[in-house]
Amino acid sequence: MPAGKRIGIVIPSSNVVIEPLVARSFWKSHNTVHFSRLGVVKIELDGGSLAQFEMVEQLSAAKKLSDARVDAIVWGGTSSSWLGIERDEEYCSLIEKETGISTTTCVLEMNRTVASMGARRIAMVTPYTDDVHNRILDNYEDLGFPRPTGQNLGGTLSNDFASISPNTIEDMVWNVAKDSPDVIMIMCTNLRGAGVAENLSKHLGLPVLDSAIATLQAGSRLISGSS
Repeated sequence: MPAGKRIGIVIPSSNVVIEPLVARSFWKSHNTVHFSRLGVVKIELDGGSLAQFEMVEQLSAAKKLSDARVDAIVWGGTSSSWLGIERDEEYCSLIEKETGISTTTCVLEMNRTVASMGARRIAMVTPYTDDVHNRILDNYEDLGFPRPTGQNLGGTLSNDFASISPNTIEDMVWNVAKDSPDVIMIMCTNLRGAGVAENLSKHLGLPVLDSAIATLQAGSRLISGSS
């Protein structure tokens, strides 16, 4: 077997979705995936929740992956969707400057995919509270998209998101599809939306992007040298 490359993924400490997804997706691959964790438990817009994403903490978690000599680093959290996309851009710039390792994030990867499709009308599925969800819609509107539509579940505890059944996520995707968007984004890497996205993309005839899948795709793209 040829020598593989190493993908480093930083995940929220409460995330239990991405690692099993990697196990299913990479078990035949000669490439390997390695993890670091950032302490994330609660998703709100208060000071305590926002402090979880202080840049110094994010950089520390990512830089630990450089000890494993990974070939790429991906932030597998969707925090920039409500904190602002520029946060992820700064994160990538700082990590690449300090480690020399190509870096991206799941949100930047999703946005890259949306741009490549020429999609304009976005529908957003999230597990978050109304204020977090609406902040995400605000940020995408600020990026130049028409006001996105969407549906959210009102949750705050990240660990609870993984307990949301795929059937519930599927119902949410069907509901937002009624607005005839160009693309649907499942925005939370601790939602079990991977299978939902794959199945409903076929049934609906429009792309359904899952953030956990986007995390893996981002890492694979970086180690392949694709721009």
